[in-house]
Amino acid sequence: MSDVSGIRYPWEMPPAEGEAIEVAEGVLWMRLPLPLALDHVNVYALDDGDSWTVIDTGFDSKRTRAIWRRLMDGPLGGKPISRVIVTHHHPDHVGLAGWLQEDFGASLWTTRTAWLFARMLQLDEQAVPRQETLDFYRKCGMDEEIFNERKSERPFNFSDVVAPLPLGFRRIKQGDVIQAGGRHWDVHIGNGHAPEHATLWSQDDNLVLSGDQILPSISSNIGVYATEPEADPVADWLESCERLALFARPDQLVLGGHKLPFTGAPVRMRQLVENHHGALARLREFIETPRSAGECFPPLFKRSIDKGAYGLALVEALAHLNHLYHVGEASRTLRDDGAWVWQSVD
Repeated sequence: MSDVSGIRYPWEMPPAEGEAIEVAEGVLWMRLPLPLALDHVNVYALDDGDSWTVIDTGFDSKRTRAIWRRLMDGPLGGKPISRVIVTHHHPDHVGLAGWLQEDFGASLWTTRTAWLFARMLQLDEQAVPRQETLDFYRKCGMDEEIFNERKSERPFNFSDVVAPLPLGFRRIKQGDVIQAGGRHWDVHIGNGHAPEHATLWSQDDNLVLSGDQILPSISSNIGVYATEPEADPVADWLESCERLALFARPDQLVLGGHKLPFTGAPVRMRQLVENHHGALARLREFIETPRSAGECFPPLFKRSIDKGAYGLALVEALAHLNHLYHVGEASRTLRDDGAWVWQSVD
């Protein structure tokens, strides 16, 4: 068991592909591969006696479907998956929900916003970026070389890695209590990383199913996109962290969507808030000279950003600049090249 500043990791290694680790009675932890820099997503199975409830699903790919079939025949013991609970709409979490519904008869439980976003994005297939998106990139001050590449290439489409979603789902919301895995789970909703992100907190023991709302060792991406360019997800994130911190206890085993299960939730909740306050303070100082979002990577990330991470870095930079603007700590003007530039104000 490793210990980092009050955060402890009971397991130092994740389960092997197609295998599971029982992290508590009737709760299995499994891991699925992602073709990204963050190369995995954690999924969980809760034993309901004659069937399983699954938390999140991974991308839709031939490889991931094959791994799920191995899991069904192996650790899941041939029992059916009767329910899928999707924590939020991002494709590594919802990708195979429709397949499990359509091919295996599982019911889908998620928040209304998560379902609406997932279904909308799944139907919105684009061969080339929309002009609105290109205008948005310009206003962010996107690197010219990357802009020229993106304007002519097929953008990432949700449908590339998300199976078609049937019409029916069951809504979960703040204050609900869900029975699964022999436990009663309180639903608490977070925001910032994804709108109306569900987290589940066991009433009966120390388990928390946190999705990407509470992760150890990495910060969940908080981004602003062309769909809502004036959004302030940093404010949503800070409010969520402060509210969810009220439910955190040191003994809770937090089962997140990435990295390792951990204990020390109160410490981690403080870190998640302090990390962004620190980033905002550095950013305020950095934009004493006017800068575009694309020029604000150094104070936020303190490392070089390669092309693979550039898009996520850009939308996160904009999110922090938007927050400073919305709280009156930065002004914004349009530069001659079409980019917004931001400057701190007293």
